[in-house]
Amino acid sequence: MGKRIAKEVSIAIAEAVKQCRVDVIAAYPITPQTHIVEHLSELVANGELDAEYITVESEHSAISACLGSVATGARTFTSTSSQGLALMHEILFIAPALRLPVVMVVANRALSAPISIWNDHGDIMAERDIGWIQTFAENGQEAVDLVYHAFRVAEDRRVMFPVIVNIDGFTLSHMIEPIELPDQEQVDQYLPPFKPRYRLDPRKPISMGPVGIPEIYTEAKKAQDEAFKNAYRVIVKAWDEFEKIFGRRYRPVETYRMEDAEVALLIMGSLAETAMTAVDRLREAGKKVGLVRIRLWRPFPLRDFVRAVKGVRVLGVIDRALSPGATGGPVGVEVRSALYQVPGRPRVVNFVAGLGGRDVTVEDFEEMADKAFFYMKKKPKEPYEMIGVKE
Repeated sequence: MGKRIAKEVSIAIAEAVKQCRVDVIAAYPITPQTHIVEHLSELVANGELDAEYITVESEHSAISACLGSVATGARTFTSTSSQGLALMHEILFIAPALRLPVVMVVANRALSAPISIWNDHGDIMAERDIGWIQTFAENGQEAVDLVYHAFRVAEDRRVMFPVIVNIDGFTLSHMIEPIELPDQEQVDQYLPPFKPRYRLDPRKPISMGPVGIPEIYTEAKKAQDEAFKNAYRVIVKAWDEFEKIFGRRYRPVETYRMEDAEVALLIMGSLAETAMTAVDRLREAGKKVGLVRIRLWRPFPLRDFVRAVKGVRVLGVIDRALSPGATGGPVGVEVRSALYQVPGRPRVVNFVAGLGGRDVTVEDFEEMADKAFFYMKKKPKEPYEMIGVKE
């Protein structure tokens, strides 16, 4: 087993990418992702990582280079944030359609304007339908572990889809936390060499990405959707294998103190640990409150989610992103849709909190839980409520 040492989360992620024996890294620096790719460039320059580091002029070029790289059979990594992810938008759809298993860490950050370098989930929620597998980390150890898992799942021939590991910018990326980096032998045992079924090779030419005329486009997208949903089993099995080797267990939907809960809060990302403290306080006060955390955002784990909230009367969904003019935040809308045809479903109340790095305190979570209890008997007037707004 590896040693547990204090390390900045971004540096630990870079070290994990090194342990995955990547062949190519193409990235463009953007706050708060910079430390990840900066450390990887140092590892390559110092000869500690035998890989090609492609310096590019933008995020659009970075993801383009990644697609070309992985198409040749090279294990490929990139990382970005916020407007950088938005600049990749055009290319992001191509990776899953061509079944190109790039792994990317997104240090989640608010989108401009106004200009903000701080954390929320606006960037990744704008990319929720790009067809990438997406997971969320709550702390540094999880961020590292999800990198190993991402390569294992992405490159599995039954999957062959790109994977995004989401970490909260600054509140996670720049924290120094106790993190265990496993031995290289363990990583090698978990992550076999990348052997794609098809690859670009001038000795055996093939075509990738030909035109999809109307007679085949729908069938191609249906095949992609079916394959994407089928990836779920491999994702879960890869977490089972991870537990056997590394001893840490992950599930698509995880819960905290949900036994006999009448009210449950739901959140994704690092704020879940703050929410746990609030749940503990509320439990000590005699209130039946629990917490649901969605670790696997895409493909959405519908059955696991419905099972997790069974018996709950009110579900308070906390979104870290705003969908102007919509009927709720992205997660709130997703959850309402998921529960619509479920008998005895809980009432869903949607909160939007923590935009642009605004703190969400233990007291804020307690307030949201109390509101959820209030709405047990009274229907909310609005489809969602913004928390912590200065009037």
